Amino acid sequence: MSICPKNKSSKGHRDQRRANWKMTAPTLVKCSHCGALMQPHMACKKCGYYNKKSIVEVEA
Repeated sequence: MSICPKNKSSKGHRDQRRANWKMTAPTLVKCSHCGALMQPHMACKKCGYYNKKSIVEVEA
């Protein structure tokens, strides 16, 4: 089994392969405690709550 490609890939085929490799915007949800936007499965940066429990003390 050879690691080297059997034929040369053209620039068009190379670029088509790379066309779907792009960044996406982060998913944001509303905090159940304060309503601020936050990333899911992480403690809220505004109030420090996660899953309706105070996890982190936030300084005002």
